[in-house]
Amino acid sequence: MRRALRILGIRGIPDRHGGFESFAQDLAPYLVRKGWSVTVYCQEQNGDRCEDWWAGVRLVRMPVRSKGARGTIAFDWASTRHALQSNDLVLVLGYNTAVFGCLYRHRGIPYVINMDGLEWKRQKYGPIERAWLFANEWIACRTADHVIADHPLIHERYARRHTDVTTVPYGSRAVHTADLALLAPWQLRADAYALVIARPEPENSIVEIVRAYSARQRGLPLVVLGHYDTTVCYQRAALDAAGSEVIFPGAVYERAVVDALRYFAALYIHGHQVGGTNPSLVEALGAGSPVLAHDNRFNRWVCGDAGRFFASESDLACELGGLLADSARDQRTCLRERARRRHESMFALERRLAEYESVLLRALSLAPFIELSAYELPKHTI
Repeated sequence: MRRALRILGIRGIPDRHGGFESFAQDLAPYLVRKGWSVTVYCQEQNGDRCEDWWAGVRLVRMPVRSKGARGTIAFDWASTRHALQSNDLVLVLGYNTAVFGCLYRHRGIPYVINMDGLEWKRQKYGPIERAWLFANEWIACRTADHVIADHPLIHERYARRHTDVTTVPYGSRAVHTADLALLAPWQLRADAYALVIARPEPENSIVEIVRAYSARQRGLPLVVLGHYDTTVCYQRAALDAAGSEVIFPGAVYERAVVDALRYFAALYIHGHQVGGTNPSLVEALGAGSPVLAHDNRFNRWVCGDAGRFFASESDLACELGGLLADSARDQRTCLRERARRRHESMFALERRLAEYESVLLRALSLAPFIELSAYELPKHTI
């Protein structure tokens, strides 16, 4: 049987958004090198539907004139209709519009879904959006041929509803060197700034991080990546909370620049409260960043012994005072070494991509399912 895959659920590649897009940018060319035919659907604002190629991956560009949630639903619907014209294996990243997956089951098209985190718990959504996401999560578990979880806690939740669930955490490239000159636009020096890379949303603790950092002079800047719009209430709150040492460079997607930001950071602050294995945290470990993360079961499993944790804004302010002091250099060096060890043992990219391919091969019934790594499940359920 021909190894052909169509990837839906993302905005497209090359990556300009992070998260699933970053993962797809690694997975798709990897599969092409393994002999797969891979198609990725890309959301566009203007023009007509067209196709082109990137790194051996076929890109189908679908124009959608609506914006926001309506645009996402329209794009997913158009992509689904197009994918239904073939019998290729379908991989959907995220369950936001899993209701469309019923059509794959009806047509007998093999269908794998990566469930992502607990989207319906995100604070940015109102009651209607949460109900929509919760319903789609339920539908995804009952229509997909195979469910992928990116974290043992996520696996535990979905294993109650679906008999065929595999845990495959995200992997990322290890960054062993970077170009400090790329940070010149912001006048940043090695081991002399803290870093946040996250979407500006309440569950990512951006306002709390900015306030805690700005509570007193730190002697080095905090760099907060991402697009911030003063017309969006939460984003304006983050900007208003910032002291003189906080820098907002905007959205940066060039891999070499982001690699350098992580590699040279004195501290990577990760405020995500909801989700599974967050790609940004995995990438920070891969760059040897000293990590200070929000204290929850998701982040503790990802970091292992490679991180420090904060439970509240005041707790964060206290941790910052200790970790950013000149006397804490040895402590940060220890965290860097632990981050690299944790990444190598759990999140090496080639290993994770090979496991992902194994799941897809099983869905195609081309090869016996290899035994994947075993992950110890926490005692408590979600």
